[in-house]
Amino acid sequence: MINGAFGSGKTSTAQMLQPLVTNSMIFDPEEIGLMIRKIIPEEVRHIHEQTDDFQDIELWKILTVKVAGEVKKKYQKHLIVPMTLYKEENFNYIYNGLKELDEELYHFCLIASEDTIYNRLVKRGDTVGGWSFQRTAKCVEAFRKDIYQEHLITDHLKTTEIIDIILKRINNNYKCNSTK
Repeated sequence: MINGAFGSGKTSTAQMLQPLVTNSMIFDPEEIGLMIRKIIPEEVRHIHEQTDDFQDIELWKILTVKVAGEVKKKYQKHLIVPMTLYKEENFNYIYNGLKELDEELYHFCLIASEDTIYNRLVKRGDTVGGWSFQRTAKCVEAFRKDIYQEHLITDHLKTTEIIDIILKRINNNYKCNSTK
């Protein structure tokens, strides 16, 4: 799992990491969210689900775990999951669900300052003051919590450096486990 605020570099990291992780593929829960939003009209959703965030639709987190399980079972691949999960309930549900699918689940949370995030959002073409900008402060605050460990502070890191850190962590753990 590669977590972090919108604009923190999750997708770029996942795309560059995927060819370096043997037998892996990217599994993006955002695609499930976009589908859910299309097939469940707002008037059908429960009141608390009628927001501009598909992560508020209960079925999203359930389907994310179920689809990940089916994909993993069918294709026997390591899943690289880039997703902003700053709401604790959603994070816990998805993290625990993925952990049941694979005991060797890794979670990396890309941390950066609000200014760094804002600059990255502008650089990628997001509208200043738009949806992602509006969530930056909440994400930065939420990701300080210990439940979102393992924190990777990325303000001054290139994507290649982030990938190196992730690969070292994965490979060190793999070596430790294989010698037991």
